[in-house]
Formats: sequence, structure tokens, C-alpha cells
Amino acid sequence: MRIASILEEARIHAFGVPAGTGAAGLGAPVSLLDGVPDTVQALISEHRIRYRRPLEYRTVPARVWVWVAAAKGASIEVAYSIRDGVDGTECVTAGTTMVFVDSVSGRPVRLTQKQREALTGLR
Repeated sequence: MRIASILEEARIHAFGVPAGTGAAGLGAPVSLLDGVPDTVQALISEHRIRYRRPLEYRTVPARVWVWVAAAKGASIEVAYSIRDGVDGTECVTAGTTMVFVDSVSGRPVRLTQKQREALTGLR
């Protein structure tokens, strides 16, 4: 499950800390979660992981590329490429479906205009 943790850390670094799940640190490069009401949760509905090559333990960190593969009504598809920190070989490809849900009603919440603007150029 270490790969799933790497994906989570990369996603939080890229898009920020979801409301109600922790404390903010440095600003995220893409402010996807800024201004989302506390009643809206960013939930992970699916992970897809493909192991391409062994990701060897190294004294340097692996490099993780993160991008938005698709933006839909109430969800985004986040894509990842985890690469060896020494030679850049792609070891893992992955995808995550992140859905925005109202915590009171349990219903999906559509992406805001601000979120859509933040995603411009990332697809």
C-alpha cells in the first residue's frame, strides 16, 4: 500500500488539503480545494494502479508527475506517473477518481467555476 500513500501525498501537494482533514501548510500549486465549503468533502471513489517495473528503494526520492486527465460534473480524474529518482524510468502509472460530495445530503456537488478555472491548462 506504500504506492497508494505516495499517490495521496502527491495529490495533496498538487491540489491542497481537503476541508476538515488536516491543517493547511504551504499553498498548493493548483488551488483546487481553496474556497470549497466545509460541508463539501473531496472523496476518493476509485484508485487504479499499474505496476510497470519494480520501484527500487533508493537514497533519493522517486519523482511523481501529477495531472488532471479529465474534469466531469462533480469529479476529476487525477493521473500519475511514478518514476525512479535516479534514471527516470516509469515504474508505476495510476489514476484516481475524486468526487465532491455534500456531507449533509450525501449528494454529488458540481465543480465550481473557480475549480474549473484552476484546472485550465492541466489537462
